[in-house]
Amino acid sequence: MSDDELSIYAENLRQDVIVTAEAEGDEALRSEVFTAKTLELLQEAGEIEEGMACYHRDRGLEVSGYGVDEDETLNLFATIYRGETPPGSVTQTEVDTALRRLVRFWERCRESDYHLELEESSDQYDMVQRVRGIARGVDRVRLFLLTDGVSRVEHIAESESGGVATAPAIWDLRRLHRCETSGQRREPIEIDFVERFGQPVPCLYAQEPGADYAAYMAIFPAEILGDLYAQYGPRLLELNVRSFLQARGKVNKGIRETLLKEPERFLAYNNGISATASSIELTSNGGADAIARIADLQIVNGGQTTASIHHAVRRDRADVSRVFVQAKITVVPPERLEQIVPLISRYANSQNRVSEADLSSNDPFHVAVEELSRTVWAPATDGTQRQTRWFYERARGQYADALARESTPARQRAFKQQNPTNQKFAKTDLAKFENTWDQLPHEVSRGAQKSFVLFMQRLRQRGGVKPDPAYFHDLVAKAILFRRAERLVAAQNFGGYRANIVTYSLALLSQKTAQRVDLDRIWREQDIGRGLSEAIVEISHRIHPVLADPPGGANVTEYAKREACWTRVRELEVSLPGGLPAELVTLGGGPRRRRTGIDTVQPEERALIDEVAAVPSDVWFALANWAKETNSLQPWQRSLSFGLGRLAGGERTPSRKQATEGKRILEEADRLGFSAGLAA
Repeated sequence: MSDDELSIYAENLRQDVIVTAEAEGDEALRSEVFTAKTLELLQEAGEIEEGMACYHRDRGLEVSGYGVDEDETLNLFATIYRGETPPGSVTQTEVDTALRRLVRFWERCRESDYHLELEESSDQYDMVQRVRGIARGVDRVRLFLLTDGVSRVEHIAESESGGVATAPAIWDLRRLHRCETSGQRREPIEIDFVERFGQPVPCLYAQEPGADYAAYMAIFPAEILGDLYAQYGPRLLELNVRSFLQARGKVNKGIRETLLKEPERFLAYNNGISATASSIELTSNGGADAIARIADLQIVNGGQTTASIHHAVRRDRADVSRVFVQAKITVVPPERLEQIVPLISRYANSQNRVSEADLSSNDPFHVAVEELSRTVWAPATDGTQRQTRWFYERARGQYADALARESTPARQRAFKQQNPTNQKFAKTDLAKFENTWDQLPHEVSRGAQKSFVLFMQRLRQRGGVKPDPAYFHDLVAKAILFRRAERLVAAQNFGGYRANIVTYSLALLSQKTAQRVDLDRIWREQDIGRGLSEAIVEISHRIHPVLADPPGGANVTEYAKREACWTRVRELEVSLPGGLPAELVTLGGGPRRRRTGIDTVQPEERALIDEVAAVPSDVWFALANWAKETNSLQPWQRSLSFGLGRLAGGERTPSRKQATEGKRILEEADRLGFSAGLAA
């Protein structure tokens, strides 16, 4: 990579951070924006499972964020952000100081009730409490130094703090650039078995004449697999598929029992693993072939086996010295990895079927959204004639790649005018917008990657969904709604938990209005109106006390991930501002154009809609009045009953979601004693 390329990347990153910080309403938080963006990159690259930006500094300690992988590995992050172009150097002294302060933070959390010294309603309190809560179960802490500078430090040895291994890693601008410009590929895993484990791995080699791959059959000692998983974790599992295999942190009961009680039979009972690599270097071991080195290792089937071995050793102190695992390793040329590995992954997974939708970025849905984002122009606003596009990054780095293809500075400026940085969004953003709109804030609160996994699962359940321009308009409207809500909530100075408050506020808005927010209007105006703004502020003030005061003194961030939290929030009585109805679609006031995207109606859903639509309007009104008088149903159910009555009176068809909820209302009302609706 040339210095010019790195400088261009540094400037693009700097501008992205500036635009995002300005959009969030506080330019002083650029270092935190940089941290958050880097954590997203590391999650998508498979380096970490979750990460939250949270800056805290005290005497002798400093931390910029944290995360806990499901195998209870703690990740702590320190940031050195300068915002310079060209990028400056980060010295050994700066690296050592940042890592030393991270270690001190870990020790302070582990050894004392440090969280009691912090403001209870702050993100910092939540972070320290979470780290303190898992301290006893942690046997490894990874220390990440994130910087937009260039570090010359090549190696930092692992150390130990209080009996816990601490493993440092530096992610400087060069490493971030390599990770981001490689699209969906993560940094390759390269292993020298002789140097690391003192012995090669015996194998058999086969290659069909004319084939564009080679195959190796090997027998791995379980100790080696467990050690590799301890170091690389999710990175061992192929990126596009691993989230759907559910191998993270979950110990299969049968595998565990065999490891503990019949370790010598593991090879006979277990199907083994399938892996891919870009190259293998052989050596002779007693006259037979053996693997000395392997490059770009990925496990595409057998993640459950690998993770279970690791957890059995760590949690159950299992002796796996007599355990061996068979492995088929397919070597694919580096230039064909992106094409062939997903296919091998798909066909190798028989225990956990992997569908087309699991290959996330290549899924037809995401390809279609990308195509729409390149062709659909947003309306001009503020009296200008200049139209813009909302740029969808199906794969990370697409925006930077597209910008780099513009050959002159003038063309690059024009590209940025047509595709503003603040109108760029990624797959995880799309999932966040859609899951929030569909009233799943507890799932959004679990983190970007897990929210995306859920979205893909729901998408797959819906069958073949083909987004069209109408869907894309709605998607952009949801993006505008979400990003405006972020600024509004930030302006309330709640002191913490902004991300949770935003998704819960919009989910409650969606629920209280029966998803009647006029997305067409938001798309046309490229903004939300005063009524919606006031509603978001009002709802956020009702939600904040609920989130900040979880039952039993639970951790706020963890509580926000539970459905019980959403159940508690959606039962809140909220007075919506008088100006809001003007920004809603009127029930019975004329049909809104039918969408063809996520809301595509399937045959079985059409039957449900017809069933609910067949209930006369007077029954729905009677049900709403009965529920109000007897307090038998939840407030949202009473409101929806009345709304369905207006729909039926105006001979309008309920939406799929309204029909589903209507069916539930009828069943609940019948259970509680209102039978007129069902009798009708």
